[in-house]
Amino acid sequence: MIAPAIGPLIVPTSDIRPPSSVICSLMTLRADHVAGGAAIAAALAVLAVSGDLPFGTLAFPGAGMMPKLVCALMMMFGAILVVRGAASAPFSDIGWSDLPHAVRVFAITAAAVALYTTLGFIVTMSLMLFALIAFEGRNLLAAAVYSVGVSLLTYGLFTLVLKSPLDQGILGF
Repeated sequence: MIAPAIGPLIVPTSDIRPPSSVICSLMTLRADHVAGGAAIAAALAVLAVSGDLPFGTLAFPGAGMMPKLVCALMMMFGAILVVRGAASAPFSDIGWSDLPHAVRVFAITAAAVALYTTLGFIVTMSLMLFALIAFEGRNLLAAAVYSVGVSLLTYGLFTLVLKSPLDQGILGF
């Protein structure tokens, strides 16, 4: 069967595909497209917030050098994810069974960020680590010992070795 002729060109109907199938096959949203776009968006948000910080020079870096370098790397790796996204699974095929776990981790971390300046480093990090470990169903005594131990070691490293003060909070430690 032959399609209607357009000028001297005659195209067999078996080679004609509707435009919608071409568009749908080219625009399959994939997991890496979403992840790369999220990384780029997060980097742009941090870059906007840290834009007022001085960059400094390589010999004397300013407070804004590290955030800007991290944002540049995040945007670069996000762009690589977007470009190479065709190799990942379609976004619609992703299982969302881990969503409750991710929401719990996000909520615990957000609470720790909100309470950090009030409670101080040791208390906040101990509570955050304990909550994260306890929600995984681990031994509560081991979780408490581990959480306090890691928090105290980290506090000691920063305050004694690196001479970098951390927030003490209302309890004084």
